[in-house]
Amino acid sequence: METNYETIVIGGGVVGSGIAYHLSERYKEGVLVLDKKYPMSGTSGSTQAWVWVHNKTPSWYAEFSMYSAELYPYLSKKIGDVEYKRTGGLSPFFNESDREKAEKLAESYRKIGIKIKVLSREEVLEKEPYMNPEVAGATYSSIDGNVNPFRLIDMYMRAAKRNGVRYSTYNKVTEIKKQDGKYSVVSDKGAFECKNLILAGGTWSREIGDMLGVKIPVNQLRGQILVSEPLKPFLNFTISGLRQANNGEVLMGYSMEEAGFNRATTLDVIQETANMAVQYVPGLRKAKIVRAFSGIRAMPEDGFPILGKVPGHENLYVAATHSGVTLSPLIGTLITELIMDGETSIPIDRYSLRRFG
Repeated sequence: METNYETIVIGGGVVGSGIAYHLSERYKEGVLVLDKKYPMSGTSGSTQAWVWVHNKTPSWYAEFSMYSAELYPYLSKKIGDVEYKRTGGLSPFFNESDREKAEKLAESYRKIGIKIKVLSREEVLEKEPYMNPEVAGATYSSIDGNVNPFRLIDMYMRAAKRNGVRYSTYNKVTEIKKQDGKYSVVSDKGAFECKNLILAGGTWSREIGDMLGVKIPVNQLRGQILVSEPLKPFLNFTISGLRQANNGEVLMGYSMEEAGFNRATTLDVIQETANMAVQYVPGLRKAKIVRAFSGIRAMPEDGFPILGKVPGHENLYVAATHSGVTLSPLIGTLITELIMDGETSIPIDRYSLRRFG
C-alpha cells in the first residue's frame, strides 16, 4: 500500500467519508481514509438519520443546516440512491401555551428564508391522521426528511473509491508527528505521510487532537433508539422523535445521556422512549419492539460544529460535529473548498476551533 498521500482523513464515518468523496471530485488520487474500525460501525451507523433543519437554534445554525439539506437531491444524483426522502418534518406540542414559542421560532426562521408553519390541531391531524388527537398543534417544515445512513456511507465510499480514494480500515491511529513540512501518521498497519491532514474522528476527536497537542473539545452523548416490528406504512412525515423507515419499522427515540463511550441500552430510557412514542402516536402501543440500540454522538462543548483550519498548524483541518448525517454534504463541500481554493463559498468563521481560546 502507498505510504505517501496528498491528504489523509482520519475517520471514515459520514463526515470523514463525505469529505473524502468531495475531495475526490477535485483531484483523483492522493487521498487516504484511516478508520479505527469500519465505517458504519460507530456513530454513523447508530442513528435515526434525520436530515433535519426544523427547530435548530439559533437561526444561523438552522440556516447552515438548511444549506446542507438542500444539497441532498443533487448528492443522490451524483453518488446513487441513498434512500433520501424529503418527507417534511413535524414537531408537535400538546399544550396551547407552547404556540407563542412556536410562532416566535417561525418568525425568526422567516427572516433567513426558512419557511416554518405553525399548524392548528386540525391541520396536524389532517397531515398525520395517526397522531394523538390531544395534540394542540405543531411546527412544520417542508425541507426536513431522512436518509438511510448505511446506504449514504456506502455510496460515499463507493464513489470516493471510484475516484481513487484509498481506505484502510480496522487501522487505529496511534501517533501523529509533524516533520519536514509533512504529517507522519502512525497506525496499527504502518506509517503514512501527507501534506494535508483532516481530523474527522467524531467521538474520538479529543484523543486524536491530543496527539498533536491540539485541544478539540468534543464530548460523548449517548442516544438510545427503539425499533418496532415492520408495520404497514402509516406515518407520512419525519416527526421529532420518531420516523417510519422504508421497510415499515418505526424508529423511536432522541435521548441525550452523558455516558462516555458506554453503548449499553437501559430500561429507564427504553421506558421513557416508549412513553414518548405512544404519546405522539397512540397506535404504537400495540406494536412489538424488536430491538433497541444506542449510538454515541460527537458533541462539541458548545453544541455547534467545529470546522476549518486548526489555528497555528499549517495544512491541518478539523471537522467534528453531531448531526453529521444532516451536515455531511455541506461539510464535505466546504472543507474541500478550503483545501483546494483557500476559502469557502459561505463563511465558517463562527465554527472555528479558535472560539474555544
